[in-house]
Amino acid sequence: MGRGKFKGKPTGQRRFSSAADILAGTSAARPRSFKQKEAEYEAEREDVEEDSEEESEEESEDEADVKKKGHEALIEVDNPNRAKPKTLKARDLDASKTTELSRREREELEKQRAHERYMRLQEQGKTEQARKDLDRLALIRQQREEAAKKREEEKAARDAKKVDARK
Repeated sequence: MGRGKFKGKPTGQRRFSSAADILAGTSAARPRSFKQKEAEYEAEREDVEEDSEEESEEESEDEADVKKKGHEALIEVDNPNRAKPKTLKARDLDASKTTELSRREREELEKQRAHERYMRLQEQGKTEQARKDLDRLALIRQQREEAAKKREEEKAARDAKKVDARK
């Protein structure tokens, strides 16, 4: 695809690594040799951590929940704009308190119920359309029965004609 009059540098656009890429070692910013060394270091570190895991279970849980970056490790900062995940427990929820549906949701439910009611009446043959369909089906059945009788009579007449012709 053409890029227009001005072209970028030969290296292309800048790529910024996300935190997940950096932790996974797939970051484009670091050379491969560094990734290999880091992987070896991580493997050694996991072996050491497994040994000390039993001793510091409580400490590791606190550190794993909130990993502080930069100056946050040194200073306690409370950002009011930062979203804090609120976990609700089952005992805190009110089972008796029902949430009111929005107008669109309520209309959608009413529409579904009306459709289900109409389909039930349709199956029972109580709607105008169902009556017309049943009348049409009865007419078609009657026509088919008449056509079948007519074919049988014609066949019987041909058979009788063949018998008369042989005699």
